[in-house]
Amino acid sequence: MFENLSEKFQGVLKKLRGHGRITEGNIEGALNEVRLALLEADVNYKVVKDFVAGVRVKALGAEVLASLSPDQHFIKIVHDEMATMMGSQAQDLNLARRPPVPVMLVGLQGSGKTTSCGKIALHLQKRKRTPYLVPADVYRPAAIEQLKVLARQLELPCFDSRPDQDPVDICREAVKYAELNGYDTVLLDTAGRLHIDAPLMEELSRIKAAIDPGDILLVADAMTGQDAVNVAKSFHDKLGLTGVVLTKMDGDARGGAALSIRAVTGAPVKFVGIGEKLDALEAFHPERMASRILGMGDILTFAEKAQEQVDEKQARELAKKLRRNEFTLEDFRDQLLRLRKMGSMEDLLGMIPGLGGKMKELKGMAPDETELKKTVAIIDSMTAQERRNAKLLNGSRRKRIAAGSGTTVQDVNRLMKNFQAAEEMIKRMTKGGKKGMGAGMGRNLPFFR
Repeated sequence: MFENLSEKFQGVLKKLRGHGRITEGNIEGALNEVRLALLEADVNYKVVKDFVAGVRVKALGAEVLASLSPDQHFIKIVHDEMATMMGSQAQDLNLARRPPVPVMLVGLQGSGKTTSCGKIALHLQKRKRTPYLVPADVYRPAAIEQLKVLARQLELPCFDSRPDQDPVDICREAVKYAELNGYDTVLLDTAGRLHIDAPLMEELSRIKAAIDPGDILLVADAMTGQDAVNVAKSFHDKLGLTGVVLTKMDGDARGGAALSIRAVTGAPVKFVGIGEKLDALEAFHPERMASRILGMGDILTFAEKAQEQVDEKQARELAKKLRRNEFTLEDFRDQLLRLRKMGSMEDLLGMIPGLGGKMKELKGMAPDETELKKTVAIIDSMTAQERRNAKLLNGSRRKRIAAGSGTTVQDVNRLMKNFQAAEEMIKRMTKGGKKGMGAGMGRNLPFFR
């Protein structure tokens, strides 16, 4: 989403590196380019004005003007101001109260409320909480059924709402049921409209009064840019939002909503949706997002994604295999599957410091999802003996594997060439008393988890 903005910032910083020191002249030139880049990214005009003013004051301070590394000082100032603009620190759900804690999801029709409800439920499940899903959009029977389907997928309980019920009664009864049955969080999927109107706000206000929610989260489509900010302001004025969930952050929007919404409404972005799957939800970290935009990477999020896929026992076993040079095609497949679960390769590359501003150059280098699936299919078509001893794969076996996986013999040969290259790399890293390096690789690199 922030690809163009990141490129613009990289260009500004590159120009500053050509100067020995920061002066009022080169700072003004850089700030003009920053201003234009943010406006082109659909960031709110007043937010841009305040942001540029804050950077100017700090960048022209005596300490920075005396510095011999103007680009480093400037990027730190821009990073800190950008993080402040987006809320400084990540904010989680307000769950520190007597359960069950009701959480209202509100927003316009089509913004992704129902799917976000399922995503947040999975997020809470991972934190060992027991969410209870409540379909309260009685005007769209399909929304009720959709949430029930999501609940079945997650193996979670769901209130049996009916279209003829009053939404306020549904929410009130659901909270009582959750209390009686030991559920600690109640996720309420409320109704939406194509636009904001008085009946919608009246209904949401009555629900709020009836259940006293711990959180009121606006679900907004990031693709709508400044419209999302305007919608957030309207909902915040009427209901007092405690947070925002931005959906479709993996799309081609310019990112203005994510950068503006906190500064305009005061409501922090708590989560961002980065795909259609139920696990495609991330906590929003302003400082990390600022780092990504400025091409500084996001190693913390990268590490967290890797950690979710790590089984410590399996990691230790793999480290032992690496030290003994016993890396098999089964291990190769398992690591590819874990890597795929971490997200798209483009997203992962964007989290590596120095690569954020070079995504256009890297697009062709990222492994294609189809190729990953093909590789897994080929390995799965082998016998257990063949997966554990690749030397068995003669011509006739490769022909059989290609037919069984729906690929070609050339595809199988290409996989074996890649696998052999991986084996050689492992041998080099563990050769000559460097066993510790192999063990560290097994623990610390996401590919070998």
